[in-house]
Amino acid sequence: MLPEKQRAVVCYGPYDYRLEMIPVPEVGPGEVLVAVEACGICASDVKCYTGAPLFWGDEDRQGYAQPPIVPGHEFVGRVVALGEGAAERHRIQVGDLVISEQIVPCWECRYCRRGQYWMCQQHDIYGFRRPVPGGWAEYMKFPARAIVHRIPQEVPAWKAALIEPLACSIHAVERGEIRFGDVVVIAGAGTLGLGMIAAARLKNPGLLIAVDLNDRRLEVARQLGADLTLNPRQEDVIQRVLDLTEGYGCDVYIEATGHPEAVRQGLLMIRKLGTFVEFSVMREPVTVDWTIIGDTKELNIHGSHLGPYCYPIAIEFIASGRIDVTPIVTHRLPLEEFQAGLELVRSAESSIKVLLEPGHSRG
Repeated sequence: MLPEKQRAVVCYGPYDYRLEMIPVPEVGPGEVLVAVEACGICASDVKCYTGAPLFWGDEDRQGYAQPPIVPGHEFVGRVVALGEGAAERHRIQVGDLVISEQIVPCWECRYCRRGQYWMCQQHDIYGFRRPVPGGWAEYMKFPARAIVHRIPQEVPAWKAALIEPLACSIHAVERGEIRFGDVVVIAGAGTLGLGMIAAARLKNPGLLIAVDLNDRRLEVARQLGADLTLNPRQEDVIQRVLDLTEGYGCDVYIEATGHPEAVRQGLLMIRKLGTFVEFSVMREPVTVDWTIIGDTKELNIHGSHLGPYCYPIAIEFIASGRIDVTPIVTHRLPLEEFQAGLELVRSAESSIKVLLEPGHSRG
């Protein structure tokens, strides 16, 4: 018997997140209700929390956030109820550990009809807009339109919570079109960047370089396969990469820091005809010299958004141990400590991936 009420964190605006008792969702046809076992706090969650214009708008654009809403898009949960037809539609049953892809497509727009569902024109994304509350709660509902994947029972929920970010990392690496022998630089050794390092290692580049301001994160990058780690606080990383490549520059540069300086850094250290992958959700617009992209270097600029078609791969990599996410998870907190979790991610000093575990809540 499911309870009528549940604990949940509700976002009302920048710096206004509250732990409340709200109704447990009811399921309709094709829908899935899960008991959330773990949900990550993403850097984009912190940007939303601190009032970034992308989420709350400014004079140039409308914000993406739509409060009140339960945040959280890096979740896994145990199926506790299925609407009519949901078991057949999603190929799952009560008791399964499952994940839903971050985007909930419309399945009717031009992009969805072409199989490009991750660019859906009229999509929802968990944790930012009201139709699809996220996983900072004891229970959450997957709509009938959701893309749901079953997770092997032997995978602990705290590891499974890394499936969504790892899928995004894998997609970014695929966008880099890495070839044997390439010199690859991944800027940013947070959760996403570390996933990219682990995935890029499997592409067998000639030299895999991780760049970050935090030496502890760089140590984890080495554990996950980086050949060389560079800290811009300690050396001129642009010159170092040029020196390592006879002055040409790296073949592939993947930006995963969320900081504008990393974009400029990449444009200066990448070789002519190189491939630049931009992944980050930036807090504010970034200004760079676009002449470098065209007239100077004729670069291939590839964006990377979400983790389309990569969830099954991420699940297999984690389940098989080909990518070990253990060193990435640094904190596991009960739901009541969401504020402490946000501050841990915001400072980024002692944390990498911070998880909330609603099932371990106190009280």
